[in-house]
Formats: sequence, C-alpha cells, structure tokens
Amino acid sequence: MLTRALDVVLLGPPGAGKGTQAKRIAAAFEVLHLSTGDLLRDEVARGSDMGKASEAFMKRGELVPDELVGKMLFARLHSQSAAAGCTYDGYPRNTEQAILLDGLLAELNRRVDVALYLNVPDADLLARLAGRRSCAACGAVFHVVTTPPKVEGVCDACGAALVQRPDDEEGVIRERLRVYHAQTAPLLKFYADRGALREVDGVGTLDEVFGRVREAMRSKRR
Repeated sequence: MLTRALDVVLLGPPGAGKGTQAKRIAAAFEVLHLSTGDLLRDEVARGSDMGKASEAFMKRGELVPDELVGKMLFARLHSQSAAAGCTYDGYPRNTEQAILLDGLLAELNRRVDVALYLNVPDADLLARLAGRRSCAACGAVFHVVTTPPKVEGVCDACGAALVQRPDDEEGVIRERLRVYHAQTAPLLKFYADRGALREVDGVGTLDEVFGRVREAMRSKRR
C-alpha cells in the first residue's frame, strides 16, 4: 500500500495500449483508473447537470470543452475513490489540459509523479489498429492476426458479426496519428521539463510492456 497518493499520466499514440496499462497500474498500485471517456459516459448516464451539458456537445460531434471536463475531474479527484491517486487514461491530450490537471492536483497538495510515454512506431500502430475487428452487439474486440475469432467475422462471445470501426480504417488511422504527433510533442516536453517523463518501449506482449512500465516507475520513485 502506498503511503501517499500516486498520480500517473499515460501518454502515447492511438493503439499504444494506454488504457490496458493504465488499468494494470491501477490494480497493481491500488489507485483509481480514471478515463475521461468513462467519466463523461458516467455523468451522461446519471443525468447530472455536467452530463447533460456534455451530451449536448457530444451529439453535435464536438469535443467537450476543457472547462467542463475540468469540473468533472475536480469532483472525481475530491472523492474518496481517488484519495490514493489515479492513473490518467486519455488525459491530458495537450499542454492546456496538462496545466489544468496540475492546478487541480495542487489543490490536493499532489502532482503528476510520473508521465509514462508508451513509444510505438507508426508502422506497428497501423498493423494493430487496421487489423482490429469489433462486435457491434457486445463490444468484444478481436484482431485478425493476434487474437482472431474462432470463426472468421463472427464474435466468439455472442455470435454477432464483427466489423471494422470507421476510425480503424487505414486512412483515418494515418490522420489520427498526424494529429497525435502534432499535439503530443509539446506535451512530452512539458513533462520532461518537470523531470516526470519516462519513455517506455511499447512493443511486445502486455506482460513485457507492463514489466517495463513498472521498472520506469521504480526508477522515478527511488
């Protein structure tokens, strides 16, 4: 058990495995896995004022403003579930959001202890994402090479047809990567300047990558 809160930011391109590693860190260190996507969906499902405001932007296909996301983060960070710390999955995405997170944590006398950058070459990311197939019925995810279904095009879990999500098509992936690289370079510098950045080789099995993640965290906290 940690003696003080641990706050870990996961950085990396689409398909790098941030969500998976964030969950594993949360379980291993007994902290909260905080995904802004899940946070938004939770507020919408509960019908809160923040959820209703967010849903209006989402229905128009617009990004939820940083100020509104910040209010949700503020509320969650001040909850008992976040008292031991958090792993931040999908946030921050730019330096403005990083500055906002710093301010929210400072109110709790906390800071981002380590920013883990999962570095995966674009060619590997294209192979990962373009080969992904999802079940529209139950949400199960497969991969045509690494985790194929027992029957091609059919979900093992529920028997529904598997589809390639529009954002997993190669042209869309390349554009997502272009936007990511444009936004992330300043964010990597932001955390490097604070001595919090640790780069992790994100190529390999989930266990291999997690082993590197743990070593990077140990080196930061010594």
